[in-house]
Amino acid sequence: MLFVQYPKCTTCQKAKKWLDTHEITYEDRHMKEKNPTYEELKTWHASSGLPLKRFFNTSGMLYKEKGLKDLLPAMSEDEQYRLLATDGMLVKRPIVVGDGFVLVGFKEKEWEEKLAGK
Repeated sequence: MLFVQYPKCTTCQKAKKWLDTHEITYEDRHMKEKNPTYEELKTWHASSGLPLKRFFNTSGMLYKEKGLKDLLPAMSEDEQYRLLATDGMLVKRPIVVGDGFVLVGFKEKEWEEKLAGK
């Protein structure tokens, strides 16, 4: 299982603690140092069942600086994947990629349902 996160993010810290407490093994990946690629984002989006907008860190400074709230609706999915692949700080975190599922953000109940016993 892959855990993509930003170490300074408090939500990521809570998620990591949750994984460790539940003794779930994972590969830890720093999203700023190794940004998700276009191909990864496309695959993860397809596996997640979520709208692509959920992959954007809408509360992040970069998202706001670029005025993406207004720009995203006019962008194609391809353009959005390419944009997300330019900077890890645009990507919602944490992301957990497992066998047949992708979790975006940390919602304890959702994680409990998907990851219990992994």
